[in-house]
Amino acid sequence: MPIVTIVYGTLLVLIGVIGYFGTGGVSKTALIPAAIGIPAIVCGFFALKEAYLKHAMHGAAVIGLLAFLGTIKGVFSLPTLLSGGEVERPAAIISQSLVAGLSLIFIVLCIKSFIDARRAKEAAG
Repeated sequence: MPIVTIVYGTLLVLIGVIGYFGTGGVSKTALIPAAIGIPAIVCGFFALKEAYLKHAMHGAAVIGLLAFLGTIKGVFSLPTLLSGGEVERPAAIISQSLVAGLSLIFIVLCIKSFIDARRAKEAAG
């Protein structure tokens, strides 16, 4: 999971940077996904050390959950955008939807990993 966390954080940084430059650098709020991704990457690197694995992955899961909760509102506007309707700030809707989707996948993977680790610990003794 540490590598998955690093990839997740890197994808968030890319969404932020692409969103920022894709909108002409007009809105600094387009960089919010990058601001979420950097701590996720840090957690991923900490999790590479066995001594920090548990705490770092729980921290990364919290980051993923907060990212999901903070961006889920964009998903609700996505159908309107995709059907050609008018929405305020279409780039923000796309960015929020991407972050929400990635974060949901990441949270599910974290939960599965936590369950697997618990089962392995119980089986070992």
